[in-house]
Amino acid sequence: SVRQLAAAIRQVARGERVVDPRLEVAAISTDKAVSTREWEVLGLAAQGETVAEIARRLYLSLGTVRNHISSVITKTGARNRLDAIRIARKDGWLR
Repeated sequence: SVRQLAAAIRQVARGERVVDPRLEVAAISTDKAVSTREWEVLGLAAQGETVAEIARRLYLSLGTVRNHISSVITKTGARNRLDAIRIARKDGWLR
């Protein structure tokens, strides 16, 4: 509906992530493997690079970098970016 679309646009404008509930349900049954690109983004974040620096280096948009980081956090079961980095290092994915 127009009301839902307007609410979603406002959320995105505030920097929030908007995911349709139907997509969330579909994602539950998908594979939770972290992609090579997601590891690459997390690795650069672990080196202290900002989202903007990662985006410039990998020729990605800021939103795409944030989405990759958010995806890694979800897929690893981490609480935040630092926890995802800790988990990745513990499991041997990052040095």
